[in-house]
Amino acid sequence: MDPLLTAQLKLIPEMSDLLQKRYQILQMIQISKGIGRRVLGEQLGLSERDTRKELDALRMQNLIEVSREGAAITPTGTQVLLDLKEVVREWSGRLTLEQTLLKYLHIKEVIIVPGNVDTNKNAEMLLSQEAAKYLESILNDDKIIAVTGGSTIASISNFVHETSRWKNLMFIAARGGVGKDVSLQANTIASLFSDKMNGTYRTLYMPDSLSEEAYTTMKKEPFIQEMMDLYERTNIIIHGIGDAAEMARRRNSTEAEIERLKEIGSVSEAFGYYFNEQGEAVHRIRTIGIQLKQLKNIEYLLAVAGGAKKAKALLSYFKQAPSQTVLVTDEGAANEMMKIISQTN
Repeated sequence: MDPLLTAQLKLIPEMSDLLQKRYQILQMIQISKGIGRRVLGEQLGLSERDTRKELDALRMQNLIEVSREGAAITPTGTQVLLDLKEVVREWSGRLTLEQTLLKYLHIKEVIIVPGNVDTNKNAEMLLSQEAAKYLESILNDDKIIAVTGGSTIASISNFVHETSRWKNLMFIAARGGVGKDVSLQANTIASLFSDKMNGTYRTLYMPDSLSEEAYTTMKKEPFIQEMMDLYERTNIIIHGIGDAAEMARRRNSTEAEIERLKEIGSVSEAFGYYFNEQGEAVHRIRTIGIQLKQLKNIEYLLAVAGGAKKAKALLSYFKQAPSQTVLVTDEGAANEMMKIISQTN
């Protein structure tokens, strides 16, 4: 820590808590884009009086503007968030948690945002915002980006900037459809990213799970061969990691099929593969899409998943995850993962 900050904390120890509190309020105002005082207080667990007091303090410093539509961040406020990001990350303990978790997961980077998506939907927005920032930091011209489905991955597209900064970006669906909600399927999400970032996109309209006969037949189709070629040339993958039973239900699996997955020890799911606690693939959905063996050749793998309930699934998947993976998660998942790790070591 900076010596000056260390000295300030010794003199004013309460400064850390107050700074983190106001940073969290300012961050929530930024991602909510016009939020009322009552809703803000409820989301952050603050009383109405405390919320009013903190909003007044931020407004007096020209960090926010307050109108009938709610509170909105100013350019000065946005810059303050950027300037204080690393300080807050260190003071909150998230930096230490990231470094500790990184040693166990053996991947490129771990990024932890505040909160727990199991109990606070705002944490999902923070996950998506952080993932969007990371994506923009690694992009260059002429890249192929594959995306999987799910609400968190879909939300990332809301936080990427509308821009034509990069040329020849292509977004592709990493697999066919999963679940009934079309808006959360990879095809739709690929088009959302493309629209925001002035790119092109390729879709894969077919069931997530195929019979052996259908799989063999479809692989011969020209448009499938084109997609398979794109998968071989993909530079970046943005994907989620699911709980095995939850993902099976999303695929409308029968109770007997779900019970079978439990019997063989399935804990996590990604890319149509089910993994046990040791990270071994114990079951695979027959599907057209990115295959596990292709991941090692991908330049960047951006895994985005949070919530304490997913901790076991995350630890399962990362037993075999490629070393170039970057995990964006939340405190809920990170703390629960460390708890499980400490109990097993």
